[in-house]
Amino acid sequence: MEITGKLIKVLDLEQGTSKAGKEWRKQSIIVQTDAEFNNEVCISAFGQDKITDMNKLQIDDKVTILCNIYSREYKGRYFNSIDGYWFTKAGSKKTNDEFVTVDDNDMPF
Repeated sequence: MEITGKLIKVLDLEQGTSKAGKEWRKQSIIVQTDAEFNNEVCISAFGQDKITDMNKLQIDDKVTILCNIYSREYKGRYFNSIDGYWFTKAGSKKTNDEFVTVDDNDMPF
């Protein structure tokens, strides 16, 4: 799924160690979409490479994020998560792990 909006907040980095002894890192951001209701969305990034991509974005940037949305059940209740896996400024494309700004007015056709 693709979410586009304005980056309004970067939450603190969370980290820990799993039961298997592996270290993990997670950071979340809040994006304000153009939706009329419930327009603030919390999107998380897991792993250092995704967190690094996410941290290239700045507050007030218009951003586009590709993400997976999933639910899990716990004691009869369901909880939703949105995990981002591709973060960029709106109007940019990612090529070879670099962001390239695309200007539609500069197209040869």
